[in-house]
Amino acid sequence: MPEVRIALVTTQPRPEINMDRDMPMLLASLNKEGAEASSVNWDNEEVEWEAFDLVVLRSTWDYTWRSVDFLDWVDSCSHVTNLRNPPSVVRWSSDKHYLARLADAGVPVVATTYAAPNTEPALPSQHAFVVKPAVGAGARYAARYQPSDQATALSHIHRMHSEGLTAMVQPYMSRIDSSGERALVFFDGKFLHAIRKNAVLAPGVPYDQRKVAHPGLEPWVPTQSELDVARSALAVVPDAQDLFYARVDLVDDDAGRPTVMELELVEPNLFLAVQPDSLPVVSRAIVEKARQVRRTRKHQVVEPI
Repeated sequence: MPEVRIALVTTQPRPEINMDRDMPMLLASLNKEGAEASSVNWDNEEVEWEAFDLVVLRSTWDYTWRSVDFLDWVDSCSHVTNLRNPPSVVRWSSDKHYLARLADAGVPVVATTYAAPNTEPALPSQHAFVVKPAVGAGARYAARYQPSDQATALSHIHRMHSEGLTAMVQPYMSRIDSSGERALVFFDGKFLHAIRKNAVLAPGVPYDQRKVAHPGLEPWVPTQSELDVARSALAVVPDAQDLFYARVDLVDDDAGRPTVMELELVEPNLFLAVQPDSLPVVSRAIVEKARQVRRTRKHQVVEPI
């Protein structure tokens, strides 16, 4: 019998969904640690989630298209087993209105305005800007515009509204073209590693065209300022003490200061292929968490009815 059973949750392969390159190496590493680890689709109705000691969200990269169904599954799964990250974190971070909460707490974030369906946003007329959905991932329905592109941008927003999506409007952070975007990854409460990538949104690329989500990946050593901003953002997250994994994506503002573009607390790419030394750290942390859950279950006292 395996010491512990672990599910790494993903979704069905589709042409529009990127391949989870971390999954094969993470499964192999977990099984090497003595666990029975398997990759499981979140919407597979035949799965008995209670049979797993630990269920870890890894690449449920279709959740933004089916957010209601996904969040219902998150709640139901967490009732029968230990799900990480926990439902409170997943719900809070699945909608980028959290950027307003971070800003209210004094965390430097990319300035954001929101346009819910049946509202008309005021688009920037003096600088380039980005339009994307508040519930979105992988640059889906995201595009970069010039001030002269007002009509095209409004058409983009109306398309999202027709699907019930709230639109976000942000200034285009131009320093990303030179300094890139940095992703700081945390695991089991500790800083794990960082990567840098190039800008995702190119001028003139339509919002409905598939984009390369992580172009030009390379290892990165974060500055102290980047670490400080990332930690200040994570401290605002509800139930932050229960964060098992987290990724903070940063860009520079016009003065060169690190600024939060978004948090990835649902199903972040961990970039283990870029930072392979982190693989055993992650797998050991997952196995130890599963062991803790099993020990807790074993020692729970069932009260007589």
